[in-house]
Amino acid sequence: MIKIDGSFGEGGGQILRTSLTLSAIFNKAVLIENIRAKRSKPGLRPQHLTCVHAMAKVTGAKVEGAEIGSKNLYFHPFGIFPGDYLFDVAEKRRSAGSVALIFQTLLLPLSLAKGISRVTIKGGTHVPWSPPFDYLSKVFLPTVSKMGIWSKLDIIRWGWYPEGGGEVRAIIHPLRNLKPIFLTERAQSLHIEVTCASSNLPLHIIDRERIRIENRLKERGLRVAFHTWDVPAVGQGNVVFLCAKNEHTMAGFSSLGKRGKKAEMVADEVVDAFFHFLDSGAAVDTHLSDQLLPYMALAQGGCAIFSEQITQHLLTNIWAIQKFRDIPFQVEGTQGEKGKVIKIS
Repeated sequence: MIKIDGSFGEGGGQILRTSLTLSAIFNKAVLIENIRAKRSKPGLRPQHLTCVHAMAKVTGAKVEGAEIGSKNLYFHPFGIFPGDYLFDVAEKRRSAGSVALIFQTLLLPLSLAKGISRVTIKGGTHVPWSPPFDYLSKVFLPTVSKMGIWSKLDIIRWGWYPEGGGEVRAIIHPLRNLKPIFLTERAQSLHIEVTCASSNLPLHIIDRERIRIENRLKERGLRVAFHTWDVPAVGQGNVVFLCAKNEHTMAGFSSLGKRGKKAEMVADEVVDAFFHFLDSGAAVDTHLSDQLLPYMALAQGGCAIFSEQITQHLLTNIWAIQKFRDIPFQVEGTQGEKGKVIKIS
């Protein structure tokens, strides 16, 4: 059995999700203690509990400590079983917990199963502290598809914080070979797309966001393709998402609107984050760098990415991975600054 201290490093939910994913892949029992110890509400929250239940279902695992607020969890998997699955973050308690984080926890294990899986996840599709659906579909999945991951993801209903009510459906095909990835150089030309979407709000909000972004990008001579959506949903919500990519670069940036937050501020947050990435010269944004680590760890051969920022989150994820396997990672750079992450073959 592998013991994981959930308070290590940034002490958040990523340690739990990485541990569940690798426990399933390596078929190793794991005891995770001090779960989310450094968060304002430590222990398992609804979305984390859904991750646990989801992974338990696809692995036939024996589980102890799976309840809201639990700080310790024992998880013993017995395989990875493809199939048709439905997971609802709000099943036990009303919640807009992130469907994205649950999907990312499941994707790699189910890709290593011996058959096709169809997964429906209900909850929040555009909520704070997690990737929006757009990031999964336009940045994360296209990147891991370069490594051989074969998955289709569709949004059925949008779900905003705090009401939730969103739904995504995924088809995950078995993986033939997890190929290495190298994203270390930025090509000059980037294709930039921006989505401005809202539900149950005046349409002038997304119009103002579009105008603000267009004007700011023009100052740098950048052209952008816009998509504006007024989407049906249970509650109110607003998101701006910017995707910048080419053959060698993958990056996405988002901001959520909320009551009292001006449309121009939502737009500025996205543009500021994009400009920071642009000025760094990196090939991969901060969040994608972290999300790629388990795939790099299991890839056949060496891998390398040039990240916008070496974060505590990234370093903690490497630590968690190395608790399961002594996989040689090399980090070139200082925490808080841009740098390279190399998996040595």
